[in-house]
Amino acid sequence: MKKLDEILKGVKSAAIAGHVNPDGDCVGSCMALYYYLADNYKEIHADVYLEEMRPVFGHLERLDEIKKEADPGKKYDLVILLDVSSLDRIGVAGDIFETADRTVCIDHHITNPGIAMVNHIVPDASSACEVLFDLMEKERISKAAASALYTGIVHDCGVFQYSNTSSKTMETAGWLMDQGIPFTRIIEDSFFKKSYNQNRMMGYVLMNSSLYLEGRCIGASVTKEDMERFGTQARDLDGIINQMRLTEGVEAALFLYALDENRYKVSMRSNGKADVSAIAMSFGGGGHFMAAGCTLDGTPEEIMKKLVDAVKQQLN
Repeated sequence: MKKLDEILKGVKSAAIAGHVNPDGDCVGSCMALYYYLADNYKEIHADVYLEEMRPVFGHLERLDEIKKEADPGKKYDLVILLDVSSLDRIGVAGDIFETADRTVCIDHHITNPGIAMVNHIVPDASSACEVLFDLMEKERISKAAASALYTGIVHDCGVFQYSNTSSKTMETAGWLMDQGIPFTRIIEDSFFKKSYNQNRMMGYVLMNSSLYLEGRCIGASVTKEDMERFGTQARDLDGIINQMRLTEGVEAALFLYALDENRYKVSMRSNGKADVSAIAMSFGGGGHFMAAGCTLDGTPEEIMKKLVDAVKQQLN
């Protein structure tokens, strides 16, 4: 795939969709493509499908036009998935993905097996937004689209501190900054700013975390009761795992939060010695070498033991 023009030929209706519990890269890439189609392909009716997102993305335009659930019986010429690494990660657009005439996946997860008819996956890219940027014509990128792309990039590369940051990432971000976007506010408001309840939850998790493998691994879990106590939801837990990863001496961080009784979402981070994507894949998940996740059933203690044992194998 050279440019978006190739996949948009003859398309009259298109749906844009991201993954469950959308993060910055997911929201940024979906909205950037939505703006791009609206600005440059007037003949295409486009809809964007995303689950409820955190309010930190309020600087992006036209969020009120996002569809929170699929329209029954609606069929599209084309469905484009962004930042979706597996079929079970498709959010509210699962049904329309199945019935679309054509499907495309634009992603950067190394564990993505190619889930659409056409797949454009660049594992070395910092983010789906960086991959999407390369498929766009620069002169046709609006300021709104530039803001969305920048949002996704800074979220997925941790404001240029993670190992997935390349010189190309920096060049892309620099070009987007030159379009007059409020880059400082985007970083502060969407990446660093936390609510009072989010700060309390992070403090609780850190206070109740445990060290394993002689301090080389750190783990923590959050139950439904914990989230209710602090007035938080799953989308409010971003940032906790990354703070855990920064603990001195730690090579791998493990964070679990309850989806249901005895069902937990697992987030994993590595400081370079453990391949957490391999661990995630062994449990049916996916991700990147240094950032991955999966979903597991059991008690927090049972799940943590499995994960710590897997980390031990990576560190041996």
